[in-house]
Amino acid sequence: MSGNQRRSLLAARSRPPSSAAVLAVLSTAAFMASLDLFIVNVAFPSIASEFTGSSTADLSWVLSAYSVLYAALLVPLGRLADRYGRLRGFLAGLFVFTAASAACAFADNLWSLVAFRGLQAVGAAALTPSSVGLLLAATPAAKRARAVRIWAAAGAVAGAMGPPVGGLLVQASWRWIFLVNIPVGLLGLVLAARIVPDSRDDSVTGVPDLLGAALVAGGVGSVVLALVKSPSWGWGSARTLGALAAGALCLVAFVRRSARHPLPVVELPLLRLRTFAWSNVSVVLYAVGFGGSLLAAVLWMQDVWGWSALATGLAIMPGPVMVPITSAVAQRLSGRVSTGWLAFVGCALFGAGAAFIALRIGPDPNYMSQFLPGWMLAGAGAGLAMPTLISAATADLPPARRATGSAVVTMARQVGLTLGVSLLIAIVGTPATYASAQRALRDAWLVLAVIVWVGAFTALQIRPATRRHRWAWPASRPSVEATRDLHQHVLGN
Repeated sequence: MSGNQRRSLLAARSRPPSSAAVLAVLSTAAFMASLDLFIVNVAFPSIASEFTGSSTADLSWVLSAYSVLYAALLVPLGRLADRYGRLRGFLAGLFVFTAASAACAFADNLWSLVAFRGLQAVGAAALTPSSVGLLLAATPAAKRARAVRIWAAAGAVAGAMGPPVGGLLVQASWRWIFLVNIPVGLLGLVLAARIVPDSRDDSVTGVPDLLGAALVAGGVGSVVLALVKSPSWGWGSARTLGALAAGALCLVAFVRRSARHPLPVVELPLLRLRTFAWSNVSVVLYAVGFGGSLLAAVLWMQDVWGWSALATGLAIMPGPVMVPITSAVAQRLSGRVSTGWLAFVGCALFGAGAAFIALRIGPDPNYMSQFLPGWMLAGAGAGLAMPTLISAATADLPPARRATGSAVVTMARQVGLTLGVSLLIAIVGTPATYASAQRALRDAWLVLAVIVWVGAFTALQIRPATRRHRWAWPASRPSVEATRDLHQHVLGN
């Protein structure tokens, strides 16, 4: 090899990676995490048919274990990645997610599947925030907004593709919904290690509050346990009341610990800000309705109408397709309509869609008149509500707290999804007859609609402050945190 050839080869190796290539690799994280929500919901009845000795309450942990742990670990694992290296955090998270997916596919009993789903959540909680940090650090400032929109769009595409892809895979076996993650994850590991440049936040020196994360998981998990077991235990039973008391104690301990820890999961002073606090309340209430309605739709189509998983996935797809359309409308209206009213309309539309389905749907399939109009109305509401609530939550925060605020909103959404699934299970219970099961599902849809409507009215309390009156937090790490301003557009999408 000549000297010129060697110099050319060395120059090629030292050339910084293409920002487009980095974006393509890191968008895998958004795609996989969003795909998981829809794909596992569509497969839920198929999983239930294999583990026939398990109750619906026990089966619900396949969904809830993931959401609870993801919510609790998102902030601390993101901070660990900031401190020790985001590429390391991304690769570790992607490896754990991929390995746990393989373990889920070969699980031979329900509780091992639940445990591996929890491990999946640990991986997702590590790779999601680190992928955002890596993307912002590797992208020139002028291109960051576009890169983040593409990153978020990958999640939106996964939401639209998730139901039919999940239905198609379940035609072979529900285990394929986890097996499909393995080649994608392995390819992502190889490409990320070769292409993505590392970054970190040198100003992060402390250890995040992992015990606080455990208290959140324990508190929410105990409340979920009480909800899903209440039909069999009884609402007034010692076990139900004990689980609720344990959840309350964990959450109180979490609040007390957060007030003292230097790097808590939730910085309590954030809750003094009216817009941030009411946005998170509205996010939880909206997510309760969304999580419960999605599972209710899957159960009705497969258990009442007798549809296949593929037909169910195709039937659900129009709702997620509406989300990016109305999200674009919300972005255009955001400068002319107040944030609170925009979120109010979105939540009100979602609740109206759920109520329409509850009042119209019947045992004889008539998709076009009984389900589709309400589901598209709900999808339109989702596209208006969620982006508005996420942006509102961080609108009044200084740049140094926007990343943390965004992560807290995502945490609130995951908690709401978990409570929505649990509330649905609590309402449906173990019906004695086929007709009573149908009535219970319709009742659940109405209850979920009312909860989202309550969220619509709490959204009216969101009144972002003028720039002059925004709350001041002591400035810190301006050069690093300035690159995180776009974080608010990402974690909730």
